Amino acid sequence: MSVPKLLAFAGSLREASFNRKVVAVAAAGARAAGADVTVIDFRDLSMPIYDGDLEAEHGLPDGAKAFKRLLIEHHGVLVATPEYNSQFPALLKNALDWASRREGDEKPMIAFNDKVAGVMSASPGAQAGLRGQFLLRAQLAYLGMVVVPDRVGVGRAHEAFDEQGAMKDPAQQRLLEELGEKTVHFVQRLLL
Repeated sequence: MSVPKLLAFAGSLREASFNRKVVAVAAAGARAAGADVTVIDFRDLSMPIYDGDLEAEHGLPDGAKAFKRLLIEHHGVLVATPEYNSQFPALLKNALDWASRREGDEKPMIAFNDKVAGVMSASPGAQAGLRGQFLLRAQLAYLGMVVVPDRVGVGRAHEAFDEQGAMKDPAQQRLLEELGEKTVHFVQRLLL
């Protein structure tokens, strides 16, 4: 059996992002379950706001091509989303929009079809970003991904980590690690 490959990222650009911290915990759980996990930062993948005219004239921007290639090369994703006004952020939506664009004779939605997504969220609010997570989960399913059913959110995220970045609550940490593990198990059962 080949090794499950997961791409992990947060839909946030902020250096001290809570979502970067939670996706790192889930990635550790996936690695412990035997996955090869690649963690990326959207600050390294410049993507302008999607524009059909720009695409028609120049094709996909380099950052969008790189993101799409990474999605294609992996069996699934671990994605942590902030919640902005009850939605997942435009940064994440824009990246998904670019990656959904066909190039040449490739199959539609090649970056998403038959891939697995483990979705989580973190927010300073008590609702843990679950409203935005709900919409992201629906978007990923629409694009063709199998979304792990677990809904893991970290509320009051500004209080959830110590000064070294470790989670204070072992039960919350275990839920995130288990989400990483379950994402690996879904890949193994469905795709490998």
